[in-house]
Amino acid sequence: MSTPSLTAVPGDADLAAVQRRTLSVIVAGQVLGGVGLAAGVAVGALLARDLLDDALLSGLPGALATAGGAAAAIGLSRLMARSGRRPGLVLGYVMGAVGSAVVIGAAQAGDFVLLCAGMALFGAGNVASLQARYAGADLARPEHRARSLSIVLFATTFGAVAGPNLLGPTQRLAEELGLPSLAGPFVVAAAAYLAAAVLLAALLRPDPLLLARSHAAETATEPVVAQRVPGSWAVLAHGRAAIGVAAMVTAQFVMVMMMTMTPVHMADHGQGLVVVGFVISAHIAGMYLPSPLSGILADRAGRIPTVLLGAGVLAVSGVTAMVADPDGRVGLTVALFLLGLGWSLCLVAGSALLTDAVPLSVRPQAQGNADLLAGLSAAAGSAGSGVVLDLAGWAAIAIITVTAALAVTTFTLARSARAPTDPIGVTG
Repeated sequence: MSTPSLTAVPGDADLAAVQRRTLSVIVAGQVLGGVGLAAGVAVGALLARDLLDDALLSGLPGALATAGGAAAAIGLSRLMARSGRRPGLVLGYVMGAVGSAVVIGAAQAGDFVLLCAGMALFGAGNVASLQARYAGADLARPEHRARSLSIVLFATTFGAVAGPNLLGPTQRLAEELGLPSLAGPFVVAAAAYLAAAVLLAALLRPDPLLLARSHAAETATEPVVAQRVPGSWAVLAHGRAAIGVAAMVTAQFVMVMMMTMTPVHMADHGQGLVVVGFVISAHIAGMYLPSPLSGILADRAGRIPTVLLGAGVLAVSGVTAMVADPDGRVGLTVALFLLGLGWSLCLVAGSALLTDAVPLSVRPQAQGNADLLAGLSAAAGSAGSGVVLDLAGWAAIAIITVTAALAVTTFTLARSARAPTDPIGVTG
């Protein structure tokens, strides 16, 4: 069957075939993007600490990566709204590759300021990996949206789990190239992001967002009318969209805060890079490996119950991290896996809630705005994590995680009581 063009809008059967092909391409890109994301994130705080010889500001580069990604989310989502998903995702991955190269230069020069600049650009690659989940849902039927989102996140598992476990081999690669050992993961990240950009540029055709708009206009299943961009902010504050945004923002905040400081916490207790890589791999496995389960729960049980389950898992993660032996690996491995699982449940269900609630005409902008808020919250968590660890210790980070999880639970219960019935699955 030939690939449908945008001028010949396909029927439902052909649209399903295009959706399957679209998911296949995005999945392949996510494997590559996941390698880039995890390889860099796992050592950013350690590189900062080495350059400064102090843990106080070790969370700053990670904060700038999330802040840079948040800023990029706005620009990339606006580009997607005009021209489709493909150019926005490709540009994000290219920016991530450039940022990785700048970080390599910073490590070689011992320049902390340059490191911060490179990490800000690097964050665009991270946000491209996250925004790809929406591309996976553009052509999905409403009752399958959460599963389509989760398939894209699941695909990130293969690259993301491999990334931290490459810490040892990339150290040797960096030394062979005459670079500092901690620059090695960013060499891998640059190559992975560039490969993802080339793949999507060549194969993500037809563009899923543009085809979804054409199909909606042809079948009149959803209103496609011009709306002012400010409407994409206003919709985030109402009904189920607000719950989705709250779930994503909270999950990003606590996940980045704890993940950023875990390598520093472990290194302070004499743990080596191999053990650190293992624990971070378990965390990233928790983020992405159970994603299909998160999608099935959100589609069948409902978005709201899945958000509440995710918040509960985040709270348990914080308690586990608080009591875990820092000289061992088991307790922290369990805590970080649960942290990732709670994030997955909240992100998948929250993204589906947002997509359900927002009209197609402003959906890319609203999704970008939501990711901006999530990115800013993650930046705050990352920037503050080093200060909290330095001044109050690891237990304070765990307590903040539990408190934030309880707060989003309370907000979700209060809002869902007033919001309309969950359109998918059982009521909230």
